[in-house]
Amino acid sequence: MGTDSQEGTPDLGFEVLGARPVRYAAAPMLAVDLQVSEPNGRHVYMVGLTIQLMIEPARRRYDDETRGRLVELFGAPERWAVTTRSLVWSRLDVIVPAFTGSTTVTVPIAVNYDLELAAAKYLHSLPDGEAPCALHFNGMIYYPADDGGLQVVLVPWNKSIDFRMPVSVWKETIEHYYPATGWVALRSQTLEALQHEKLDRGLATLDACVTELLGEAHRD
Repeated sequence: MGTDSQEGTPDLGFEVLGARPVRYAAAPMLAVDLQVSEPNGRHVYMVGLTIQLMIEPARRRYDDETRGRLVELFGAPERWAVTTRSLVWSRLDVIVPAFTGSTTVTVPIAVNYDLELAAAKYLHSLPDGEAPCALHFNGMIYYPADDGGLQVVLVPWNKSIDFRMPVSVWKETIEHYYPATGWVALRSQTLEALQHEKLDRGLATLDACVTELLGEAHRD
């Protein structure tokens, strides 16, 4: 096995064909259909691909209501030229099986509804339209050498593509796994105190306890 850096090595291209919720999975997940192509006709045995999935907030326009939702994340809108930096969504490892010409692989993306995480908070704040994303690729390409041996070459670090994911895909995924609910991160002491308050009030759920406490706060 060798490492080939000469001309004639596979030159991979990438394109996102679409995204969709994954309806039946052990954990909340959506999927991206990624087309991998090699236009020079080189046969590829396998690609061990690593993808860094980023959100690029500066590449979208926002109405006043959405700007208000995003103040907690980016600060005052007049500072957004500085503060709307890239957000890390996920790091993905994908095995691309053997192909010649092109192939399509499904890339699963775990969906987290913890609104303390910047990516989830950003996606939750968008009412509709598209979320501007970028996929940055690296990894190893395994392919046959001219003498029949195995050659390995790195995926170049400059391999990146933009992808505008429909916000509806994220919202449908969240609604499927968390219908009409949301998640809030609490410190363990706060959660324990809330549990005690729920028991003292004879309520069945934490949601009922929070609703009752909020009602009392508004009356005050």
